[in-house]
Amino acid sequence: MKPFILIVEDEPPQAELLSYNLEREGYRTRVASDGDEALALTSEDPPDLIVLDWMMPEISGIEVCRQLRRRADAKNLPIIMLTARGEESDRVRGLDSGADDYMVKPYSPGEMVARIRALLRRTRPGFSDETLEYGGIVMDLAAHKVTYNGKAVRLGPTEYRLLLTLIERPRRVFSREQLLDLAWGREIYVEQRTVDVHIRRLRKALSDAGSEDLIRTVRGAGYSLDTDNC
Repeated sequence: MKPFILIVEDEPPQAELLSYNLEREGYRTRVASDGDEALALTSEDPPDLIVLDWMMPEISGIEVCRQLRRRADAKNLPIIMLTARGEESDRVRGLDSGADDYMVKPYSPGEMVARIRALLRRTRPGFSDETLEYGGIVMDLAAHKVTYNGKAVRLGPTEYRLLLTLIERPRRVFSREQLLDLAWGREIYVEQRTVDVHIRRLRKALSDAGSEDLIRTVRGAGYSLDTDNC
């Protein structure tokens, strides 16, 4: 079954655009235009993930999130807070209210889809594809194993998440900040140079399995998984 995403957004054009892009990526969606409707729909037809706008009339997204976290049927429901408020204090407040991730408007549909995939991967692994393949690398998500041309690749948990992020969108260049958000999660605070350390470990693990260097470093931009790097 396709993952079901509840979009809580009081601006119809924003809701329609997000719904269109998510359905194009294979998700089922439903829109709630205010907090009361969101709380009711979550009980009637529980979603697999909520994209929740902060600034809404009557009941704010923050309050909706708090109420959901007090309910037994929704305390573990993945929630991405969506807002125009980009200050660090606002981000901390959103995460403290119980949100799993936080995106600032305006945002790119591609990044939203990537964040939803990453969050569902951590919280609803049953929705993940069984295998991902690129450049001889095969990730068996059900068995949590990685091979290169049939040879086992030994990865730590962080290197596994990094590779999973890169292989989901080959040739796309991810900045260090994006990799931190997608592989570690926005609620985890680590330095950007930490990414470089784990990229080196990932490269070594792939090399030990016989792989050429498939990870491309783009100076000033970030990293991508790209067979053209070989």
